[in-house]
Amino acid sequence: MAFTAQDVVALRERTGVGMMDCKKALQETDGNIEKAIEYLRKKGMASVAKRASRIASQGIIDSYIHFSGKFGVLVEVNCETDFVAKSPDFVSFVHDIALQIGATNPTYISMEDVPADVVARERDIIRAQTLNDPIPRPEAIIDKIVDARMSKFYQESCLLEQDFVKDTKKTMKMLFNEIASKIGEKIVIRRFVRYMMGEGLEKKEDTFVQEINDQLSKLQQ
Repeated sequence: MAFTAQDVVALRERTGVGMMDCKKALQETDGNIEKAIEYLRKKGMASVAKRASRIASQGIIDSYIHFSGKFGVLVEVNCETDFVAKSPDFVSFVHDIALQIGATNPTYISMEDVPADVVARERDIIRAQTLNDPIPRPEAIIDKIVDARMSKFYQESCLLEQDFVKDTKKTMKMLFNEIASKIGEKIVIRRFVRYMMGEGLEKKEDTFVQEINDQLSKLQQ
């Protein structure tokens, strides 16, 4: 059963779940909206979405500093109550997020955060790369290949699309939904920053030969 963009929008309005997740739910249920809602509920997404209108003004700011001291992370995660913000489950979850950001260096939190112009540019680049592949491919499957490679782009650049570094059997989105369902409050990963030692600074790039020449020059003086 086919479905339209309007069906995706309608499912989003009824569940509050992100557009890409709604699209996937409709694909998995042959375009049946009621079954798609059930699919999302089983995944723990719809129950989380019901809390979308609540205000999450509490939370914590956590940090992760790599043992080498070469990079570190600050992240802010919000919840609804101070009680939950202090709970071991929430604190552990936030620290896992900081660890994940430190390990994978994402650019965005979710797919919905990626600007439309960035998505369009990336698709254009991937399409051009696909068309220029040494192995010619039928035009009919080009879009499927582009979609698959775009999925990889999202996995690399979006925090919630990544595999959890401490348990690669689950994604960060699955971890997010698990903790939100467990504590029963709205959770928002609001912002993060990752610092890399020396990032943006001009670095000395003398070659080995140049170093030898410099030493010889000093000896001849």
